[in-house]
Amino acid sequence: MVYHYLYEHFAKTDQVRVGIIGAGNYGTAIVTQDPHTPRLSVVLVADISVEAAKGAYEKAGFAAETLAYAATAAEAQALIDRGLRVYTDHPEIVTEVPAVDIVAESTGVPEASAKFALEAFANGKHVAMITKDCDVSVGPILKRKAQQAGVVYTPVDGDQHGLLIAFYEWAKSIGLTVISGGKATDGEFVYDPAAGTVTIRTDKKIHAPYKEQITVAPEDRKYLAAIPAGQVAEYLAARARILAELPQPGSYDLCEITVAANYTGLAPQVDTLYHAPLRITEIPEAYAETASGGMFEKPGAIDLATCLRTPDESGLGGGVWLVVRADNAYSQHILATKGQIANHDESVVVIYRPYHLCGVETATSLLMAGLLGIDTGTADYRPRFDLVKVAARDIKAGEVFGNDHDPMMTARIVPARPVAQGNLATAHLLTGNRAAVDIPAGTAITYDMVEEPAHSTIWALRREQDQTFLL
Repeated sequence: MVYHYLYEHFAKTDQVRVGIIGAGNYGTAIVTQDPHTPRLSVVLVADISVEAAKGAYEKAGFAAETLAYAATAAEAQALIDRGLRVYTDHPEIVTEVPAVDIVAESTGVPEASAKFALEAFANGKHVAMITKDCDVSVGPILKRKAQQAGVVYTPVDGDQHGLLIAFYEWAKSIGLTVISGGKATDGEFVYDPAAGTVTIRTDKKIHAPYKEQITVAPEDRKYLAAIPAGQVAEYLAARARILAELPQPGSYDLCEITVAANYTGLAPQVDTLYHAPLRITEIPEAYAETASGGMFEKPGAIDLATCLRTPDESGLGGGVWLVVRADNAYSQHILATKGQIANHDESVVVIYRPYHLCGVETATSLLMAGLLGIDTGTADYRPRFDLVKVAARDIKAGEVFGNDHDPMMTARIVPARPVAQGNLATAHLLTGNRAAVDIPAGTAITYDMVEEPAHSTIWALRREQDQTFLL
C-alpha cells in the first residue's frame, strides 16, 4: 500500500478532524478506531440519543474528563479548542463547527442525510456518505454539488458497496476485463452432509416465515455438491427451491448493489438479482458468461452471492468478489495458475476479499478526503439504476412506508427514471412518507401512489438530479 507515501508527501493538512452524525454500530466503530489511527481525530459525535453519542467515546476508551457535552456549534468549537472530545444530541450543529473537516453521515435517515450533506458543502466540509439510503437516491447530484463547492463527497471503505467500487477500479486499472462483480450477503448457508441439514449462520434476527435450519430431502442433496460443468442453470434453480425457507437477501443488499452499479456501470441482469447460493469455488462457474457455461450473456454484470459451504470450507465473510479475465492468453494463464480459483475451462477466475470491516476500516476514505482532497469512488458516478419497491402485502392508504428492513415491501433494481406520475418511485423517496392510495400486494409502487412531503430536501435533490442526468 502507498497510503503512508501519499499522506507524507501530498497531504494538505496534518490531521483530519471528523464529525460523526449517527452513533450506531457503524459510526461507533469509526470512533473506537480513533486512538489507533494516525492523522485522524473524531472531535464531535452527534446522535438523537445523547447516551449513544457519549457511549461511542466511552467504548473507544476515552477518559470521562476528556469528554464534554455541547448544545450549540459555538460551545462545541470552544470545547474542541480546549482539547476535549464533544458529544451532542443536536446533530444539526455538526456541519457548523469550524473544527470539523469532514462529516461522516451515518444517520440512516435519507431525508436528514441529504440535508446534512448540503449543509456540510455550504460550510466547506467534505462528506463521507455512510447512509446508503440517501446515496442510492441522490448520490450523483450530491457528488456534483460537492465538486462545485470544492469539497469531496465519497463512499466509504468498510461498507460492501464502497469496497466493491474500489475493487472494480483496481481491476480496471491493471487491464482486467470484469465479467461480473458483487458482494456476499452477511448470512452463510452451512451444509452438513452427514445430517442433511442447512443452517444459516448470521448475526441478524430471523423473522417468520424463514427458518434457521432446514433438512434437505435425500434426492435433493446432490444439488448441494459442487456444480458440474455445464449444469449451472439446473443446479441454481434446484438450490433456489431447496433453500427457499432460509432467510433470503434483503432490500438493503439490493440497495448497496444499486449504489455500486451507479458508480461502476456494472449492470444487474435481472431486476431481483440471481443472488445464488454458491461456494467460493463455484462463483467463476456460475457468474461467468453463457459461452463459458455461466449465467450472464455479456461481461459487466453485478449480483449477490450467499456463501454455501460445509463447516470445514472457507466462507466469504460478507466480502466482495470479481470474476475477471485477462484478454491476453499469457496473462490469463498467469491468473489461472497462480493460486486464483478458475472455472472449468480456465477462461475466468474469481478474485475475492473475504471480509468487510465496516467502520473499523473507514479511516482510509476519511483520510483520502481530508488529507488529499480525493474520494474513494469512481469518476463517473451517475444515476444508471434505481432501487424501487414492490408491496409485499396489501398497503392501505395513509400507511407510512418503512425502510429497507421493513417486510412490508420487497425491492427490485430497474433503469433510472425521473420523478413523474406513473414512473416507479425510487425506494427512499418513499421512506417515512404515506401511501396516497390502497396498494395491493405484488404492486410495484409508483410516484402517484405516495404523498409527496412538503419542503423535502431529498425530493428536491432528486428532481435536480433528474434534470442534470436524465432529462
